[in-house]
Amino acid sequence: MYVAQFNISKERESLDHPLMRDFVDRLAPVNVIADAWDGFVWRLQDDSGNATAIRTYEDPTIIFNLSVWKTVAHLKDYVYQSGHADVLRQRLKWFETWDRPSYVLWWVPEDERPSLEEAKHRLAFLQDNGPSAYAFSFTDVHEPAADHE
Repeated sequence: MYVAQFNISKERESLDHPLMRDFVDRLAPVNVIADAWDGFVWRLQDDSGNATAIRTYEDPTIIFNLSVWKTVAHLKDYVYQSGHADVLRQRLKWFETWDRPSYVLWWVPEDERPSLEEAKHRLAFLQDNGPSAYAFSFTDVHEPAADHE
């Protein structure tokens, strides 16, 4: 089993606004780091190499990232120990705060890639029900359910 992750962010301004320039300029380098990071498997992207042009929520200011990693440890290492960590520390310059979880992790078979609909469902489930083997976070990792082994 691999771990999928989905995270959402609500832009303070549109991506072409000067406030967002630093974030936009960091997208390609951070994605290059992710793609080469130990344990990286896949990420949803469009022809530009990221997913910012894909809007999956009615609110057009919500952007997302959807990826798959070999283990939670690989993903966590990338999030907090790579160049991504600096972007994460500065996120409040570019994005609104959430009063509910803005990311979710879940287990996927190694040969499957999650859909956006599944990702949105997993995040909503975590927001409404809290962590479980179905949808969890870094602070409350659940092992895959026995029927997936």
